[in-house]
Amino acid sequence: MHSSIGLDGDFKVKTALERTKVEDIFSYEGCKVGRGTYGHVYKAKRKDGSDTREYALKLIEGTGISMSACREIALLRELRHPNVINLQKVFLSMSDRKVWLLFDYAEHDLWHIIKFHRAAKQSKKLVSTPTSMVKSLLHQILDGIRYLHHNWVLHRDLKPANILVMGDGAERGRVKIADMGFARLFNCPLKSFADLDPVVVTFWYRAPELLLGARHYTKAIDIWAIGCIFAELLTSEPIFHCRQEDIKVSNPYHREQLDKIFNVMGYPNERDWEDIKCMPEYSQMTKEFKKQNFHNLSLTKYSEKHKIKADGAAFALLSKMLIMDPTKRLTSDEALKDPYFSEDPQPTSDVFHGFAIPYAKREFITDDEEKEDPSKTAAAPSTVTIPSTAAGPSNDVSHNQRPAVKKIKLEPGQPGHGHDYHGHQAMHGHSGQSASSSSIASNNAGPSRNYPAQQQQPRY
Repeated sequence: MHSSIGLDGDFKVKTALERTKVEDIFSYEGCKVGRGTYGHVYKAKRKDGSDTREYALKLIEGTGISMSACREIALLRELRHPNVINLQKVFLSMSDRKVWLLFDYAEHDLWHIIKFHRAAKQSKKLVSTPTSMVKSLLHQILDGIRYLHHNWVLHRDLKPANILVMGDGAERGRVKIADMGFARLFNCPLKSFADLDPVVVTFWYRAPELLLGARHYTKAIDIWAIGCIFAELLTSEPIFHCRQEDIKVSNPYHREQLDKIFNVMGYPNERDWEDIKCMPEYSQMTKEFKKQNFHNLSLTKYSEKHKIKADGAAFALLSKMLIMDPTKRLTSDEALKDPYFSEDPQPTSDVFHGFAIPYAKREFITDDEEKEDPSKTAAAPSTVTIPSTAAGPSNDVSHNQRPAVKKIKLEPGQPGHGHDYHGHQAMHGHSGQSASSSSIASNNAGPSRNYPAQQQQPRY
């Protein structure tokens, strides 16, 4: 008995000596670019100079690793696609029981890109966003989601903050879908997803079937979220912006968010969505909403208001992604074959093709700084002109939603606040969203609108 313990001890000592230590390989001190309840994220480079690439090192908060993080790591190690973030290595530090994750480093994300253009337009500064950039962004997002769906993976938390874009380098302008903290395999679930995760997807991007308490849902929820992102790229504001806080509770029904959807799309017609009567929260919806209050509203009227041509290919694709009935919603395969992508300008592998990247690089943060420091956001320059590759007005992009928060602990955590480079959370379905308001003027003429205050740190 004693000899076996000795052998086990010797094995532990040997493996500890052979185990690669992250601090021996990478230089990252003073290069923190993100933090929150999930942990800390650092911009890192190899000490030996064997390559000049930049990496993202994520130190998971607390000691050990949660089951949720284990699921996400296992999933990321299996996924390999140009438009899905790449988990390169996991480092385990036995001395302090810390877990480090090594990722590709992305200098930009859609949240910052859209915010840049919104701020510039708000200040009436000249910024031109080519149609090719919006089209290329959408094409790459759909390509990445098609790969996930073909491999039976639902992302379940798509939003601009989770869409990274590579900066200058070998993969310049390439989209990387990140934050797989909510991702789940859906080929053979042992239980209903509604039992495992009562609430998924940040609520501005949450499909109506989720809001109505669907017990079973499909990859159509990801398509709805992408449709919301597409609309945001085209109109410079979130299409279903709701001012109320997103408090993740066990009940998925969200009256205010449904009201926002109905005010854009109109009241759901039972002839168009036959299964709506089967939704668990259908009776609650009929009690709180009256069809006649929304009879003059439609996506077409919304698009006309925001100067999206109703007879254009962009609106045609958008309308097929934002269909109330999930069974009629476009799939990623069908979306990629849409005529919108056949028209000029053609989508490119570099979304910044043809112009210098005008967006500021991520800034380092210190422990003395506030977690939410508005000054960390780079302001738009007075004049930035990005050459358009197509005739007609350009599309300004902006983003005003607060990313959902992932909390990393060994025990089930409470909703927290903070960005995540690759947002792990202790228990799926306990992602919180704060909505402390700041007044941000609308891009359009008229009164200003209040949007939730934003965090500036990267979300992977």
